[in-house]
Amino acid sequence: MAGINDFAVRVPSPLVELRDETLDRCGIRLYIKRDDLIHPDIPGNKWRKLKYNIAAAKEQNATSLLTFGGAYSNHIRATAAVGHYFDFRTIGIIRGEEHLPLNPSLDYAASMGMRLSYLDRASYRNKTSPEVLNELRDTFGEFYLIPEGGSNELALAGCKELPHEIGINFDVICCACGTGGTLAGIAAGLKPGQRALGFSALKGGDFLRNDIASLQRRAFGGDTGNWSIECEFHMGGYARRNHELDDFIDSFERSHKLRLDWIYVAKMMYGIFSLVEMGRFSRGSTLVAVVTG
Repeated sequence: MAGINDFAVRVPSPLVELRDETLDRCGIRLYIKRDDLIHPDIPGNKWRKLKYNIAAAKEQNATSLLTFGGAYSNHIRATAAVGHYFDFRTIGIIRGEEHLPLNPSLDYAASMGMRLSYLDRASYRNKTSPEVLNELRDTFGEFYLIPEGGSNELALAGCKELPHEIGINFDVICCACGTGGTLAGIAAGLKPGQRALGFSALKGGDFLRNDIASLQRRAFGGDTGNWSIECEFHMGGYARRNHELDDFIDSFERSHKLRLDWIYVAKMMYGIFSLVEMGRFSRGSTLVAVVTG
């Protein structure tokens, strides 16, 4: 069983400048923060969000972790891996109905020992209600609860550490958003004058603005006010893609030898390049893009 302090992770994660004709023409410098290289099974923002939750669960002598997610959730995968490496029983409550065979994400989670259970979409919307949580405890016994996407106060504390690893001066740091916890935490770790920009992977992601502000109030006592979110680059919605995004992923890989995750990271990177070409960033700006895995 691994201990939280001696678990082998690559932190700080590498920071690499991305050289590109579009960026040069628009006078923008872009660095990528390779959080996807932190750990092969618990990469990027998943490790940052989960590490303090792991410690808290250990302190409470919890033996089971329960969390929520969609059928393609990277968080579900990462929580299953946490159970494997840190000796927890894990339960994943999946939105919607079971579909067999399992997709690669859920198949991986099951292979790591996670017990998968399914919740109809109406009940899933009320997943944090006392009634639903009590039913889950009746079914699975006591557990340490990790919210969907891992986004709670402990997760924000982990993400807040990310900007302090960046040894260059930058103006804007960008990340993809599912629940908004990563953006909320990163923004709290910025220096004066720096800003955080999130890219929603969800269609209709405007609700995230309220969620992020609420997360910051709970974790830090107030909204930091140094962040914003773009909601127009979802490419059809969560776990959806189109030919435009696929073409961008292929082109990016040819140019930069990096295959982008299509659910989150590719949508962020597509959004960054779109905003660069639209002139949304001042010439001479330095950006950092977090590759969360």
